[in-house]
Amino acid sequence: MSFTFVHTADLHLDAPLTALALRDPDLAAQVGVASRVALTRIVDLCIDEGAAFLLIAGDLWDGTFSSTKTPRFLKQELLRLQAAGIGCYLIRGNHDAMARQTGELDLPANTHLFLGRAGTVTLDLDGERVALHGLSFREIHAPESLLPRYPAPEAGAFNIGLMHTSLNGSPRHDPYAPCSLAELDAQGYDYWALGHIHRRAEHHGQAVVVMPGIPQGRGIDEPGPASVTLVRVGDDRSVLLEERSVACLRFDRLPVDCTGLEDWADLLAALEAALRAAGAAPRPEDHLVLRPLLEGATPLAWRIERDRDRLTEEARAFAAGAGVWIDKLELRLDRSGEAKGPGEALPEELVRSVLEDLPQDPALIQALTEAAQDLLKDLPAELRDLLGQDEADLTRHCQDLLARGAPLILSSLSAGEEG
Repeated sequence: MSFTFVHTADLHLDAPLTALALRDPDLAAQVGVASRVALTRIVDLCIDEGAAFLLIAGDLWDGTFSSTKTPRFLKQELLRLQAAGIGCYLIRGNHDAMARQTGELDLPANTHLFLGRAGTVTLDLDGERVALHGLSFREIHAPESLLPRYPAPEAGAFNIGLMHTSLNGSPRHDPYAPCSLAELDAQGYDYWALGHIHRRAEHHGQAVVVMPGIPQGRGIDEPGPASVTLVRVGDDRSVLLEERSVACLRFDRLPVDCTGLEDWADLLAALEAALRAAGAAPRPEDHLVLRPLLEGATPLAWRIERDRDRLTEEARAFAAGAGVWIDKLELRLDRSGEAKGPGEALPEELVRSVLEDLPQDPALIQALTEAAQDLLKDLPAELRDLLGQDEADLTRHCQDLLARGAPLILSSLSAGEEG
């Protein structure tokens, strides 16, 4: 008899989605509920596909960060599964071991949490025996392999193991319960439901081994599609995997080639075109959050760096028209193609005067210091130490500001010539 189940991991409920400039209240609202939306859609998928059960291979929670409303939300979603006759089986990962909710959660009857000692649950699905084997993290760290603690496969059953593991290691992931694919194959199970690494991976050997990846990316460091795995087991115990998207937000870098662009208007046109193309491309997620990556050799490199704030606002305006969001701009420009730096088109004597004489001019320093003193008086008391705690500090800060601002003066003069 064939059956279907859904495998997910690393939901990180209530995890703060990182690296977002939440100036848009609509975006902030979407970000705040993204991980919950993913869980709701996972439950919807289980119900729609008539799944026999849902597997959650660790890191349901996100450490100590959570909302007090989330345990109730989770219980409601698990009860939806129960009403549909669908079981839920889960293990704790390293983040769950840090979470205070883990010990407080009152699980409904359809949900089984494997504890810190390996256990087995056997199901009878209309004559097909399925043995689920799982083991939860007791502590935050698990530097040794957990595989020796898993029981042998049950004869005649379709055996599934749930494990939270870094396998042989992965960038940006500390080693947790390390083991190899060859060792998982040798265990004799039919399917390994893994969690911990946030990138999807499949292995088809003696066993089918799946790392489903994170179902909802949390920021630009987790870009691209996110998914869960729908598993169909045939009458002959063949395994068919389907990658399904449940995320409401997608994060991506957007390369924008600036090579050879010499005019600011051409730069804006290239940026707008890239954003519109990204917004028009089909995607399963509701919302797209982009970080334009400006790259290539362009004479505009210095100006782009100087006016990044202005260009970011231009990008946000284009993004709104394209139906996407921007978090910020990332620059990877080659300045070797710059024809002239700030001031190179100006008379040499003027450039030397601005860069060398102005920052050392006693009268100018004194005037700037007096202006700064007047400004500081108008600031709240807690901000008045921004430029130092005595007159000497204030003078040094003002002289430094003059030196740092001199190239901007040259740039403004050069821009005036160009205009």
